[in-house]
Amino acid sequence: MNKSQKGMNPNPVENGQQSDSVPHDVAHQLAAVQSQIKTATDQRPPRYADEPVTLVAVSKRQPDDKIDTALAAGQRVFGENRVQEASQRWAGRRTAYSDLTLHLIGPLTTNKDAEAVALFDVIEVVDREKLARALAKEMTRQNRFLPCYIQVNTGEEPQKSGILPDQLEGFIKFCRDQLALPIIGLMCIPPIDEEAAMHFALLNRMAQRLNVPKLSMGMSGDYIEAISFGATSVRVGSAIFGTRER
Repeated sequence: MNKSQKGMNPNPVENGQQSDSVPHDVAHQLAAVQSQIKTATDQRPPRYADEPVTLVAVSKRQPDDKIDTALAAGQRVFGENRVQEASQRWAGRRTAYSDLTLHLIGPLTTNKDAEAVALFDVIEVVDREKLARALAKEMTRQNRFLPCYIQVNTGEEPQKSGILPDQLEGFIKFCRDQLALPIIGLMCIPPIDEEAAMHFALLNRMAQRLNVPKLSMGMSGDYIEAISFGATSVRVGSAIFGTRER
């Protein structure tokens, strides 16, 4: 975690009750993250100067009062891991907030593809041929063609989803040429025991080589560093909302 983020995460539960300070804490932390993103964006290399950075507030398993506080503070881009949970949380809020943008940032099974295409606005987890085919078919059926990111397993971890770096070029061609899937970006989750910077740099190099304009990388502990490596969106949860409920 970078130094400017220390002390930002409150403990909203006291004696088993939700703290009255939760709305203030979430609004304050959201403003702090937005300020840090702006500073990091202003300080990054000139070649990224014209590319804005989108804050994706990771709302998975967060209570309603925290989500509503972020919405009241003006946040409109959110990331969710599970289709069913996201549907329960956001279906009603779509009516009140027509400018919401929802990113799917967690693993997607092919039996949930129809719900995902109907609910989300961006799919960040295209990680295998079977899923790519299912999404392309469902987008055509619904006439709803969502921008997609390919998840890249930059650390080549066997337990983690994602296309391996040496398979990425062929997979992008398959998605674009055979399926006409709208691939606009790459996403990665670096290994927890390695320097994130090397993975951000690798993802950036692959995106440049393959002419992919968007990079989703960086989370609560390293989003400032990710911006310096060209991130166009960062996925920030605990730095805004505090520790997730289990």
